[in-house]
Amino acid sequence: MTLADDENAFFALKKTLESYSPISEETWRAFRGISKFRTLTKHSILYRAGEVPDSYAFVYQGLIRCFVCDAKGSEYNKNFFDEGMFPGSMTALLTSTPSVLVFEAVEDVLIIEINFVAYRKLMIEKDDLKLFQIYYLEKNWLLAKDAREIEIVQDDATARYLRFIEQYPSLVGRLPQYHIASHLGITPTQLSRIRKNL
Repeated sequence: MTLADDENAFFALKKTLESYSPISEETWRAFRGISKFRTLTKHSILYRAGEVPDSYAFVYQGLIRCFVCDAKGSEYNKNFFDEGMFPGSMTALLTSTPSVLVFEAVEDVLIIEINFVAYRKLMIEKDDLKLFQIYYLEKNWLLAKDAREIEIVQDDATARYLRFIEQYPSLVGRLPQYHIASHLGITPTQLSRIRKNL
């Protein structure tokens, strides 16, 4: 980790925020004050199930998976977060309850961690941050969630895999096949068969 990594990460965060809505310098200075640069090694846990989180993150470099375990210990990959995305257990943060999700580094990761309570307070004070929040939620939660729910109900496994590689081409080579299979709700053997047939 270098000072350049730190500065570049914050530059990337500001650019990402402004891709949704312009942010004033005053808001940005306050936002930066509630954020800290961190590194995670591959396989380390960012947020654990059973714990109440107090932050969410911004991925500058690397890849994080979000998964849940069933009673038998089987894992289901709910989401993947690569560069420019914001991993965090939002339900747990909003309700101050233990997370049911685990967030694990799939690669070595450089992140900026953002204090959630301070972020909420800042968002209430700053209209430009409110606009960012609205546009971000519309794109990444409402629209994406609807598409995902329809896909799971209507598409067969092959169609789901083809959609995954269309939507996330950069992730296909970065993720082990068993992680992709888990995300698609199929076994690694089924995924291998699909790939072979394609």
